[in-house]
Amino acid sequence: MPHHTSLITLLCLGFVLAFLFGMLAQRLRLSPLAGYLLAGVVAGPFTPGFVGDQTLAPQLAEIGVILLMFGVGLHFSLKDLMQVRRVVVPGALARIVLMTALGFGVGRFFGWDDGTGIVFGLSLSVASTVVLLRTLEDHQLLDSRLGQVTIGWVVVEDLAMVLALVLLPPLADSLHGEQATPLLPVILKTVLKIGLFIAFMLVVGRRVIPWILERVAGTGSRELFTLCVLAVAMGVAFGAAAMFGVSFALGAFFAGMLLNESEFSHKAANDSLPLRDAFAVLFFVSVGMLFDPMILVQHPIQVLLTFGLIVAVKWLVTWASLRLLGERPGDATLAASALAQIGEFSFIVIGLAVSLKMMQPEVRDLVLAGALLSIIANPFLVTPLVGRVKRRRQLAGANTPGPMSELVNHTIVIGYGRVGRDLLRLLRDRGVPVALIEEDMDRVIQARGEGIPAVRGNAVLPQVLAGARPEAARLAILAIPRALEGGEVIAQLRKLNPEITVLARAHSEAEVKHLLAHGADAAVLAERELAHSLTDMVMSTPPYRPARTT
Repeated sequence: MPHHTSLITLLCLGFVLAFLFGMLAQRLRLSPLAGYLLAGVVAGPFTPGFVGDQTLAPQLAEIGVILLMFGVGLHFSLKDLMQVRRVVVPGALARIVLMTALGFGVGRFFGWDDGTGIVFGLSLSVASTVVLLRTLEDHQLLDSRLGQVTIGWVVVEDLAMVLALVLLPPLADSLHGEQATPLLPVILKTVLKIGLFIAFMLVVGRRVIPWILERVAGTGSRELFTLCVLAVAMGVAFGAAAMFGVSFALGAFFAGMLLNESEFSHKAANDSLPLRDAFAVLFFVSVGMLFDPMILVQHPIQVLLTFGLIVAVKWLVTWASLRLLGERPGDATLAASALAQIGEFSFIVIGLAVSLKMMQPEVRDLVLAGALLSIIANPFLVTPLVGRVKRRRQLAGANTPGPMSELVNHTIVIGYGRVGRDLLRLLRDRGVPVALIEEDMDRVIQARGEGIPAVRGNAVLPQVLAGARPEAARLAILAIPRALEGGEVIAQLRKLNPEITVLARAHSEAEVKHLLAHGADAAVLAERELAHSLTDMVMSTPPYRPARTT
């Protein structure tokens, strides 16, 4: 393969393999992350067949890191974190310290140098935000007390890892033990750089970034707005590294966090989501390319020990911390199980450590093997516990607020955008009982504040749809502008209630045909209805209005 086509080859086959293995993982009811990692293993140099360019993969992974951290910042909510700070801050920090110390001890036992042991423990201490969010969404626990605690927990861990990524490069020599230098000056210098960067972002960035977004949004060009969002993410990340010597990750995180404060944050998150998802997939594929499966054969005891540290020891540490901090036994058990895995930040940490020669590739493979096994095992740990814990009154109430359980002959509206919001208002004004299904948390909170019973999640998932009681509903209206997804929702509705009437929204003749073919009773083509309304207005004004006769 010519060298100049290696980027195209890596992108094409990376996406194809990720799709195939991601679908396989989904069919097996595993996290798609496991599929993406396996796709990387297949594309890597340790398995026969196609081998991706080993020089390009880390660069694509770096872009993935920047966009991942930008997404974390976009969804970071200091308000939500403050609600559970007394539990998650001490609990998460204690787990990081204990697991890092344990990793250091394991390193001493196996004869690793101190830096390797510390980074090994640090990489095992942090759970995957992606895996956790998927688990909570699948079991309708995002809005429960359990969801608040576990999400707050991983946010604290993510922030700690951002600091670790900044501190590791200047501390590399000291941690190696080869060129011992005083730690305190190095830490103070790094903290000073971070402080200067944070001050600059809070003073300048907080004013400039929203101002730029407002001006670009005023042009009415979606393309320019999307480019502006990506330029902010990438530009701030690069500027943070070039001007202040801090990591790309920290710069991207602060760019997202400042955008989160803007009134355009929701639009920024939606417009950048496809590219963030795409490069996040490439990030996991590139990580899988580094994994040598022979570690499972050559060092099975060390692999099992790593897996045990991630699942058993982390579970015990998390459960004990939550119980000491006042959480109920059932909630602590389920939270500990959901957090007994590792993911994206672990990969970022070990990737940086290997590049700094702080970790041998063999130890990196142990972490990757433990991550893959923990991601695969996580659903089997969590699912058996969910039914028992969700029966607790506080979780059931958090998941289905308001009079949802009493609704009969109601109308389910899917989507709370401009169309869904106006539709719900008109239906309620006419006394129609309604229920809402919406993915976005901010919109769900807004709807509940207006007294609308709402379920958070993707309506394609049967467990999400069931939360709106479709078996007792008379009508369902799809107010989402995604016809392909709408077809799947209609199919699920028909399974749960064959007699329900389904109306849908479309934007083309092809979408109308698709929705009707999947079981919709009617599909409204928005542009056509607009044309009819405007025509009626024209015909009701002189000189087209018919003259009155006496």
